[in-house]
Amino acid sequence: MAAVGPPGPGATGCVTKVALSVSCNNLLDMDHFSKSDPLCLLLMNSSGSQWWEVGRTEKIDNCLNPAFSKTFVIDYYFEMVQKLKFQVFDIDSDDSSLADADFLGELECTLGQIVSSGKLTKPLLMKDKRPAGKGTITVFAEERTDSRVVEFEVAGRKLDKKDFFGKSDPFLEFHKQTATGWMLAHRTEVVKYNLNPVWRPFKIPIQALCGGDVEKPIKVDCYDYNNSGSHNMIGSFQATLCQIQQASQTYAAEFECINSKKKQKKKSYKNSGVIVIKKCKTVKEYTFLDYIMGGCQFNFTIAIDFTGSNGDPRFPQSLHYISPNGYNEYLSAIWAVGSVIQDYDSDKLFPVLGFGAQIPPTWQVSHEFPVNFNAGNPFCEGIEGVVTAYQQCLPQVKLYGPTNFSPVINHVANFGRQAMQQETASQYFVLLIITDGVITDMDETRNAIVNASRLPMSIIIVGVGGADFSAMEFLDGDDGNLRSATGEAAMRDIVQFVPFRQFQNSPPEALAQSVLAEIPDQVVSFFNTMKLRPPHSDGTPLPEPSASAPPL
Repeated sequence: MAAVGPPGPGATGCVTKVALSVSCNNLLDMDHFSKSDPLCLLLMNSSGSQWWEVGRTEKIDNCLNPAFSKTFVIDYYFEMVQKLKFQVFDIDSDDSSLADADFLGELECTLGQIVSSGKLTKPLLMKDKRPAGKGTITVFAEERTDSRVVEFEVAGRKLDKKDFFGKSDPFLEFHKQTATGWMLAHRTEVVKYNLNPVWRPFKIPIQALCGGDVEKPIKVDCYDYNNSGSHNMIGSFQATLCQIQQASQTYAAEFECINSKKKQKKKSYKNSGVIVIKKCKTVKEYTFLDYIMGGCQFNFTIAIDFTGSNGDPRFPQSLHYISPNGYNEYLSAIWAVGSVIQDYDSDKLFPVLGFGAQIPPTWQVSHEFPVNFNAGNPFCEGIEGVVTAYQQCLPQVKLYGPTNFSPVINHVANFGRQAMQQETASQYFVLLIITDGVITDMDETRNAIVNASRLPMSIIIVGVGGADFSAMEFLDGDDGNLRSATGEAAMRDIVQFVPFRQFQNSPPEALAQSVLAEIPDQVVSFFNTMKLRPPHSDGTPLPEPSASAPPL
């Protein structure tokens, strides 16, 4: 679920939060020996110039009629025109970027149009406005007024064997009952070669599951996954959330998985296995505003690339050259992002680190030196202080290299680790890295990011200049596939990368909107996962972390 914050300083308070669910039909088939593997990207434009990414769904293999499980949660402003663009791509592999993907069509509309209709179905268009075959897209909007979620732990027992040469590869789909039929609320991962699967614990917003009505039926389908996209139905059952919770209070709720076609054919048919719900618990999840207004302090650190590839700052060709009107891309990024996030930093004191330069007096290369050269007090007062320290630092250092990110990430992570000793969500750390080049210590950087993903921390990377930033996009693990050099998976996505060149002709707030879009959801998902409440909440504790919670 992707959550998006306010569109800009000129807006008044948002009216409500809206959850958008997306499905498509009759997509173009771009693969020769299989079907397209679609993914949907959502872009927003509320400033009238620059489109920025809200988020993207999961990829669905071999499917021309996908129903995406991931939803987009957006703040709805009645008085603003919030333009949306849904773009559908065929993704060839898990590590493919959108630049390598086939375009399947797009829909451009406003959030107001979706909200007013509740359910909007339109043809998909190519970029030249031709129809994208017979493809259509449906966007379903639902107001999110209930912050409760339902935590599940689910297993299967003695499921039917559907594969001729092996066992089934089961996954579950949870569906909500609506006036127009069943709507997908959640899809689990696939458990390979297992008739007694145990799925990873998951959470579903109670509004997405049953509209907050615990007496409303829920449908759970169990499928055997096939690479072809034609998944075999193992069985299904229906129950209300109230029934599931009452049955799971003592030990576990068990529901027979019924395949209606098999039941009609075989008089002796009993079931196609059993779905065991070990845990079904409704809990309150705090929102981003709950944490902000409840006393969570934001700590903003800036790291600036002083490597030689930037060019000599004395000459106009350099990315560090400050023009007569006081402009360069580094300063623009600092002003744009800093001016927004400083509103959430109570003391307005920002540590600023440099990396990749030879520094006085020894002229040794350093990858985490204070830009004001005061190791005991590396803080700059306000964004103005950051700009002054940067300008004064430039003539005092020698740009060198290599481009190492891991030292500054680990530097901030140390403070995040200390904050985890607190019993509440007292502090969150945001690291802004502004860089011109390709990372040299990629393995160490991956390790640092994976470790930081278990801490109250987010990383924003702004790429300046015209370098190849494909490695940065790899670190921006929206697909959840980022792993350390030893194969350890990140607990969550904490990196947002944006190339500055996309915003050179846009107002500063467009860059800020894009790079800060994921921060609210990252904050909320981390603190709720770790069961940490705001320091000044109503005192109602969240439940203790389950045994499956990732270790620190």
